[in-house]
Amino acid sequence: MTVVMKSKALDTALPYAGDTPSGRAAVAAALNLLDDRRPGARGEARELLDALAAAVPTDKAHVVGITGPPGVGKSTLTGALIRHWRSEGRSVGILAVDPSSPVGGGALLGDRLRMLAAAEDDGVFIRSLADRRAVGGLSDEVWPMCQVLIAAFDVVIVETVGVGQRDVDVTHLADTTCLVAQPFAGDMVQFLKAGILEVPQVIAVNKTDLGQDWEGTVAEIAAVSAAGHGGWTTKVVPTSARNAIGIADLATALDAHHTWLSTDGRLAAQRRNASADWVLRMLAAEFGRYGIETLGGEAALRARLADSPGSALAQIEALTTQLTGT
Repeated sequence: MTVVMKSKALDTALPYAGDTPSGRAAVAAALNLLDDRRPGARGEARELLDALAAAVPTDKAHVVGITGPPGVGKSTLTGALIRHWRSEGRSVGILAVDPSSPVGGGALLGDRLRMLAAAEDDGVFIRSLADRRAVGGLSDEVWPMCQVLIAAFDVVIVETVGVGQRDVDVTHLADTTCLVAQPFAGDMVQFLKAGILEVPQVIAVNKTDLGQDWEGTVAEIAAVSAAGHGGWTTKVVPTSARNAIGIADLATALDAHHTWLSTDGRLAAQRRNASADWVLRMLAAEFGRYGIETLGGEAALRARLADSPGSALAQIEALTTQLTGT
């Protein structure tokens, strides 16, 4: 099945399966369109996202957010997960958010994941993009780009710049958030201060190959992490990405959360909330709290967005028109 998009910028069909050369080319073209900031491209981007919103099932794919402080091995762990999922025949699309260059503004580490995945593997698609100084660790384009990858791949990974006391935006768009920590790295106090241990559904304690008392770290994190997310109990998994130890267990924990979400309409509700979060953030950035209140306040807007057809970009355009009268 395909989503056909005809426009000046994108004259192609976006397949559900992105693991073919033509599919990868279509995905790349779609992401380029969404990253195009010229006014003329915005209408075409909205048409593309509207087509995806109408055609792609709400439970398509599994969006996994991977975050954690710098140096804990997020990229290496992501590479190990990619290889595991590929061994099961699942296609994987990755958005790797990197720090912006202070000079050119581009992604500083854009090639790092390409070293971890086979360049000739059509079942793996990697897009690096700069965070553009976003406070929450993600740039504004991540949510729309996720919609393209959801349509094309079985698993979508969003790897953030690195979690800090406020860098938890990935939790607002991922189905499942995996926090990566390591034994005795001094991060625990900061995690507790920021409430970060209340956020992830799965926590990977990485670098267990270093010979430190990782069992104590696992027990400590399990004791203080959130007891549940609406009925889900946080899973803590020891891993060594370098030695490929615990990767299957980590993938099993991530899959278990996705299975849990897929019952009783939880996943569809979470995706709607993620879309509303993005719309509200974009509106607040453009119009501030005044704009949100003028439209009825956050609670009323969330209810309205849940019942509004079309993509998040179409919803923003309609609300902007209401605010500006143009």
